Amino acid sequence: MRREKESAVGVAKLSSRKGKAGLNWADAALLSVIILAISVFSISETVLESYLSFTRSHGMLASFIKFALLATLGELIGLRIKTGNYYETGFGVLPRAIVWGFLGLSIKMAFVIFASGVPLFLSYCGLTGADTILAGTLSFKKVFVAACISITMNIMFAPLMMTFHKITDIHIVNNGGTVKGLFRPIAFRNILLNLNWDVQWNFVFMKTIPYFWIPAHTITFLLAAEFQVLFAALLGIALGTILALADLMDKK
Repeated sequence: MRREKESAVGVAKLSSRKGKAGLNWADAALLSVIILAISVFSISETVLESYLSFTRSHGMLASFIKFALLATLGELIGLRIKTGNYYETGFGVLPRAIVWGFLGLSIKMAFVIFASGVPLFLSYCGLTGADTILAGTLSFKKVFVAACISITMNIMFAPLMMTFHKITDIHIVNNGGTVKGLFRPIAFRNILLNLNWDVQWNFVFMKTIPYFWIPAHTITFLLAAEFQVLFAALLGIALGTILALADLMDKK
């Protein structure tokens, strides 16, 4: 009888591991939606022009929507990596989407500020025409200016944004993942005191910023302005994976 129970427990653990590691119908559905969305944008000029027109006319609103959808999707993928499921009670999908929407506004603002300010500073330092190089064809100077923008933004803006995002994540979970709970006062002091700074500093800041975000955002600033925030939001999917890994490290 005891052996049968141990065998049953072993089978349950094995099936649980398979559930986390293997693909299921939800994975297939998500992959199908992503492929369909990419195909529509690639094939239909009407859809692409509508997107470009909306982005040019309503840049901030477009940023809110793109980050609310895509960066939240990244967090759901991160949850899938951690738990084997795309949904968990108390995770707070809607509150996270709201937070990401407003973070999207701050990211768009940072893009405008740094993409305008850094080239002007480079011109001031002697790089003639740095403020117009990004509008030109691909060249070493264009890559250099894009890299300077990315480095400056990721050193001055990214750590603050990432830390604030981590604080809101903890706040959402502590308040049951509800929209009402999101708007309760955030216990900044307690959260900051109990934050795992070893993971936040050594992994999130010192690993992901220089080895992922700076190269990724260098590519971002080489793109046309209307595609920059979309690409940055798509990187939010990668961010969800990174945050999931950070969370796993935090629990070890």
